[in-house]
Amino acid sequence: MTLPAPSQDAIRTAWRAGLPESGRRAVAEETAVALTYNRVTHAVMMATPADLEDFAVGFSLSEGIVDRADDIEELQVAPAPHGIELRMWIGGERMAALDSRRRRMAGPTGCGLCGLDSLAQAMRPAQPVRAGLRVSPAQVQQAVSALGPAQALNHLTRAVHAAGFAWPGAGLALLREDVGRHNALDKLAGAVARAGLDAGQGLLAMTSRVSVELVQKAARMGAPVLAAVSAPTALAIRMADAAGITLVGVARADGFEVFTHPERIVV
Repeated sequence: MTLPAPSQDAIRTAWRAGLPESGRRAVAEETAVALTYNRVTHAVMMATPADLEDFAVGFSLSEGIVDRADDIEELQVAPAPHGIELRMWIGGERMAALDSRRRRMAGPTGCGLCGLDSLAQAMRPAQPVRAGLRVSPAQVQQAVSALGPAQALNHLTRAVHAAGFAWPGAGLALLREDVGRHNALDKLAGAVARAGLDAGQGLLAMTSRVSVELVQKAARMGAPVLAAVSAPTALAIRMADAAGITLVGVARADGFEVFTHPERIVV
């Protein structure tokens, strides 16, 4: 059994100028991905089947299941009849804590706030970010502008989000894509951790709007600047402000808007 490709060809009929035209279009694949720890399923997410090792590590970090990438003792990507299993093995103490959390789970997992059993958990304060990074307006715009040209899968499908990590003055270092914006950021978090990079020394750029779980994930990474092409939600702004994150939205070729901690943007 093999992994599905990140995109597939679909037969379609296009209408142009009132006339039909038969043909094909590349469409993004979406697959059920089960994240298991010591052979116990913790969450099932719909995701693009690419960069799955990064997804497994990044999800585990952003959900607080592990603190470091090497806390995952073993990782396997296993095709299954109805999707893909990301099989991870973690130490006994961490598994005991996860078992306790699982027993309190009230229902199915959600889109980016996974395995939470209470409103208080969902609204938990983000981890404080104290990195003293300073970036110029041009560096913010360069990071966001670099996303589009680097999105190989989106060039084919026009259907996936991207999350990128950029060094100020040096450009885009890493980029990950997924049908889910939170999955894209988890994949990026895993890639950054596995590469041994310091997220506090760079900035995150995303193709999506910014909702609260993205701020929580960025804070968990220790990223001081999060920039996106769309606007943030009000709750995301409050969370970023409390966490010490510089939140940039509506980033376009002609400028952007800074919602929190503008002191990191310097000329």
